Amino acid sequence: MKVILFGATGMVGQGVLRECLLDAGVESVLAVGRSPTGRQHAKLREIVHDDFIDYSAIEPQLAGYDACFFCLGVSSVGLNEVRYRHLTYDITLAAAKTLARLNPGMVFIYVTGRGTDSTEKGNLMWARVKGKTENDLLKLPFKAAYMFRPAGIQPLHGVRSKTAWVRAICVGAAPLLTLLNRVAPKFMTTSERVGRAMINVARDGFPRPVLESEDINAV
Repeated sequence: MKVILFGATGMVGQGVLRECLLDAGVESVLAVGRSPTGRQHAKLREIVHDDFIDYSAIEPQLAGYDACFFCLGVSSVGLNEVRYRHLTYDITLAAAKTLARLNPGMVFIYVTGRGTDSTEKGNLMWARVKGKTENDLLKLPFKAAYMFRPAGIQPLHGVRSKTAWVRAICVGAAPLLTLLNRVAPKFMTTSERVGRAMINVARDGFPRPVLESEDINAV
């Protein structure tokens, strides 16, 4: 399986990249991002690309892939709806539409979050935007598309958030997060499990297009 990974320098993407590089069934990984990952591996190739709305300059390099793991995302804190929609909906759909055209046999997996509003009509701005993003991704002509909705994610194996306060919480609350992963699978998962689940779902499919934390852990 040949994989394109967006967001490989973020906390979720770091974990997904690690699992892809470890998995013997993943032949190669193309990481697309604004900055290098800093990783060196025989299976890894990287494209540093600044314009996440226009991929015309690199389209030839995006063809011939079996799966896309889209792990880009931002917090809605401090953002108005127009800005958040651009960073969440516009950027995701621009990449997805390009990839659907170039790779119609591709499986596309998108990381959203628990509480996403599929009706697009709720009171929470971020949940409405995420819901529209999910809904429009599912309309694209991929072989299949899956929406991953983890709640809490515990970073493992050296994975670190780029946000200082998130790093501090993860370090300080590590014992509690470990406990919650054992006793509350509906609300917690790990960076390792998210990566493993993406690979397994891309390879084997899943009965439903939306996976919550407990589904991710089970897969």
